[in-house]
Parts: sequence; C-alpha cells; structure tokens
Amino acid sequence: MFKTLPGFREFLPEECRRRNFYFSQWRRNSRNYHFQEFDGPVLEPLELYEEKSGAEIREQLFCFTDKGGREVALRPEMTPTLARLVGPRLGALRKPIKWFSIGEQYRYERYQKGRKRAFYQYNADIIGEAGPAAEVELMALLIDSLCSFGLGEKDFAVRLSDRQLWIMYLRGLGIEEAQATSVLGVVDKLGREPEDVLEQKLEPLVGNEAAGLLKKMIAFSRQQSLDGVREMFRDSGIVMDELESRLENWNELLQGLQAMGLSSFVQIDLGIVRGLAYYTGFVFEAFDREKSHRALAGGGRYDNLLGMLSRKEAPAAGFGMGDVVLEDLLKEKGLLPKWVEETDVYVVGITPEERSVVLSAVRALRQVGFSVEYSLTGASPKKQFKGADEAGGRTLVVIGPEEREAGQVKVKDSRTRSEKTVSNKEMIACVHHILRGDPELD
Repeated sequence: MFKTLPGFREFLPEECRRRNFYFSQWRRNSRNYHFQEFDGPVLEPLELYEEKSGAEIREQLFCFTDKGGREVALRPEMTPTLARLVGPRLGALRKPIKWFSIGEQYRYERYQKGRKRAFYQYNADIIGEAGPAAEVELMALLIDSLCSFGLGEKDFAVRLSDRQLWIMYLRGLGIEEAQATSVLGVVDKLGREPEDVLEQKLEPLVGNEAAGLLKKMIAFSRQQSLDGVREMFRDSGIVMDELESRLENWNELLQGLQAMGLSSFVQIDLGIVRGLAYYTGFVFEAFDREKSHRALAGGGRYDNLLGMLSRKEAPAAGFGMGDVVLEDLLKEKGLLPKWVEETDVYVVGITPEERSVVLSAVRALRQVGFSVEYSLTGASPKKQFKGADEAGGRTLVVIGPEEREAGQVKVKDSRTRSEKTVSNKEMIACVHHILRGDPELD
C-alpha cells in the first residue's frame, strides 16, 4: 500500500473544510485591512533562495535539476517571490504596497510537533513605508487574525523586539555591525541552548570576551521596558542621542497599538531576534501564553531584501502565519469548529418513470444556487429517503406518478414535517421559503 510521504498531509473532506476555514478567515481579515491577494509559482530558481540565505539553504529545501538543466526548488517561503515580483513593478505600483498570499510551502527538515515538510502559510507584507506605521498595521492584522479564530489576550501574546536596537547595543560593546549578525545568531538561541554551549559559539567571534559578553547579552535580552533599555545603554557608555532617536520609533509603534486597543496583546521581549539575517529593524513573534507550542506567527522589517533580490530598493515589513501550529492551539483550546456538510435540497423520484423529471428539477435548483443531491442510480424510494436523511437536507422535493402527470412536485420541510404540493414553476420559490426559515408552509 502506498502511504503519504513523511511530513506531508492529505486532506480528506473534514480536514479540507477546516483548512478552507483558515483560508477564509485570513482572507476576510486581509480585506478588512485592504490588503490585495497575490500568488506565485510553487517552483522557483534555486538561486533565488541562495541569494537570500546562502548556499547552506540547500540542505533545507526540496531542490533538484529539472529536465531543462535548471537548478530549481519548491518554495520554502513566499517573501523572496514577493521581492522578485514587486521589484520590476515598483515604480508603477501605488505605495504603500499591501499584499497578502496564502500558499503551500515546502521545507526538507525534520518534522516534529508544530512542523511539517509541507504546510500552508499566510503572509502579509507592506512595501514602501519606512516608518513604524507599517509595523502597527501588520501587528494589528496579526492580532485580529488570531482573534478571529476565537483566541484572546489570555491565549496568546505578540512579543516585540528590535534588531536595530541590538546592533546599537552590541556596537557599544565593541562588536561591529558586520560581526553583529553572527552574534545575533547566538542571541536567537538564548533560553533554548545551555549557556556553556552558547559561550562556545561566541568564542570564535569575540575570543576571550565570550563569557562576559554572553552575560551582558542575557541581561539585555531580559529588559521588558524602554526605561530598562536606557539603563543598559547608560551602563555601557553608549551615545544616548542615537538611542533616543530609535526609542521615538518604539514610542510611535507602541502608541499606535495602544490607540487601536491592542496594547494588552503586546510584550517587549528583546530575546526575540528572529533567526533570518535579512531582518533589519523591529521583529515580532506571536506565541501562546503557556509557551507550549512553537511560534504561531513571526515577522519584522526587511528593508534590504528587495534590493538584494531585485536590485530595486524599497523599505518593507511583513509576517507569516502557518496553519500547523495554529491548528494545534485551536484544538487544545477547543476552538476548532465542527462542520456539518448539509445539502439544501434532496430530490426523490418514486418510480423510474420520474427519472427525467428528477434530473430536470435538480438542474433547475442548482442553476439558482442551491446545493442539490439525488440518487445517481435511481435507488428505491426507501433508500432515497435514507440518503436524504444522511445528506441532512432541509428540504425534500418528492416526485411521484401523480406529481409527474400533473406537472407538480411535493416540497417537504424536513424539520417541521410540513409539506406542500406546488407546480414545477413554483418549486424554487417554495424551496426559498423553507431555507429562509419560515416556520410553516402555507
């Protein structure tokens, strides 16, 4: 027997309905914020990802040489595709560009709780806005999207940090910006790896200063207020004018979220730096309050990526939210809705002679938008009525010899048990009458 490949999923009707529910919520929230949907190819040039992340990214990709001799990869994320698409069109697009996408991504990595090799991801990005207003809009969209699934501030928080602030702090400690990116890779592991292991990772970067630097990095990562950040900078003897200029951006971001009534969802957490080196400023991740799952979503500012991939410079910020961790959390919270896939109408033919009339009625009802089911094989009336019960149809249209000869149908409300015989022309109006919830047929 053939089995689903490791890390991949199949979607039977129930799972497919659930997946489409996520999509519908993401689309609804995006349109509330006036984001435009786009899509791109599943297969991209391998070079697109190597340019962004380096040659080592190959180990995490489904990549191969196609029949044309091109090195290609299944997309592991949508941001490089976005940059490739926007770059050549940048001058013609109205700013700021607010686009979103929903698509399947593929990563060849060890699958585990909250992580698959194939997963669906919702991305929202703003291009062309350099100030914190973009982060306000994106974080608000992220929070509203999670809330639309029934989650609240008791369930999740968005943890906010700033790579630019980190680079300023490290520079004050003697770490140049070119080296700071590698140091931030160690910061990204704080709390997830033992301190002695992190110290060993720092030694090739800073030598004998590793132990002392690690302690200062840990202390800085634990600051949860802007006043605490100021104190850390003062203790390091860093020029404060540059810091205050950056903290004005922080205040604009935090005040914007407060004005939207979303402050209770946001925590300052400088331990968040995001592992991807292309982030250039504010970064944020959404986690469940108990921290029992991987990140629900994550993103930040990436002002240099368009220039790197398309040679067209533009400020940009965005986030991504996957379906795997979201579903795990909704399941844990008992928030997964249950769907009953009911048909609107079930058409029953009592004898084989009614077959053509049944098919005509089915076609007429479907043409006006009803979901209609009937017995494909013309089963016995008993089996047809059983099929109607299983399909959950609110309305039955029954056609027997008498109705066929009179050009009529019998319309039944399966909930109230009321019924009415009407002409073929009146059938659609009568079905509408029932599905609107009118109490009785009259």
